[in-house]
Amino acid sequence: MIPSPTSRWEQLKLEIKAAAPSLGIDDIGFTTADPFLFLKEVLEEHRRKGYESGFEEPDLEKRINPSLTLEGARSIIAISVTYHSKMENPPKSEPGQYRGIMARSAWGRDYHYVLRDRMQRLEDFIHERVPEARIESMVDTGALSDRAVAQRAGIGFFGKNCAVISPTLGSWIFLGDMITDIPFPPDTPVTEDCGTCTKCIDACPTGALVGPGQLNSQICVSFLTQTKGMLSDEHMRKIGNRLYGCDTCQIVCPKNKGKHWNHQEDLRPDPEKAKPLLLPMLDLSNKEFKQEFGDTSAAWRGKNPIQRNAIIALGNFKDKSAVPRLTEMLLKDVRPMIRGTIAWALSRIGGPDALAAVERGLEREQEQDVIDRLIEAKRILEEESA
Repeated sequence: MIPSPTSRWEQLKLEIKAAAPSLGIDDIGFTTADPFLFLKEVLEEHRRKGYESGFEEPDLEKRINPSLTLEGARSIIAISVTYHSKMENPPKSEPGQYRGIMARSAWGRDYHYVLRDRMQRLEDFIHERVPEARIESMVDTGALSDRAVAQRAGIGFFGKNCAVISPTLGSWIFLGDMITDIPFPPDTPVTEDCGTCTKCIDACPTGALVGPGQLNSQICVSFLTQTKGMLSDEHMRKIGNRLYGCDTCQIVCPKNKGKHWNHQEDLRPDPEKAKPLLLPMLDLSNKEFKQEFGDTSAAWRGKNPIQRNAIIALGNFKDKSAVPRLTEMLLKDVRPMIRGTIAWALSRIGGPDALAAVERGLEREQEQDVIDRLIEAKRILEEESA
């Protein structure tokens, strides 16, 4: 028999948990608004070692203390929403029709909008019962660490791959936080952990998982796909055909085995957006890119990094059918990042047409960084043909 709730807030918490599925929320947990003191040393060391991505809240105190986001904070509500980890009838890459891949987090509608919708539903539910409640909701862009909140609120544990892993849902989940002045009774953190498993660390393409729960964001493939500028030969090879993000550390995780969620309809992938043809990506204008991908989370950095990544993928596929289009872009595109990446891709593709393209590029290139890439590409191609 369930004991009677001891307070108004415990009763409201039970009502919220019961209503969560109808609000589109897959899991929900509660914790105090006490500062996350354990994080301070971790974040300071992370910054000292240069592991930050640059996308984080720069004020470490705001990342630790919920009261700096909402004065008088008493509790934090953590929510999770599952996303699709498998695609029905995924299109296949074929010679001359090679495809890139978006990370699963970018397969459906932009999760920021989806989570904000779910959290608005939750806010409305609470305000119907407590009109005077003060609430501050955050999705990904808030100051607090979503993962630290989710861990303390009992959503899951902090995995060695730096993801929050739910014992029931795995790590294919989006997280959101809601700070409030309502003093909800806290839930118990999950005690499960990764044990001795190091599959994610072993599988990380660039060695960005420098230790259990320690990520050097600067060399993480997911981060690299979102940066602007030219990348190193090593990193371009490791990117493969990824256009945005990387799922390797989650794919290999045993905690995700058999866990595939497809009930969130607005996160259902469009196969042609999730695995788009590479060559057509190169011709998209800004307007066309927004029309095609603007409703996904991959669009936030604009088309330039994704077009660069498409060129990298064509190079890694060694797609000779791409050489005419790459040659045209090498001679006409105004973006040095694109021209320099094309030089690398042509050196990977190989063959006399690639060498001729590089030589034509060298005749007119004015940007020194691109010239250096073209000289290196020419060296590789001439060695290949010798």
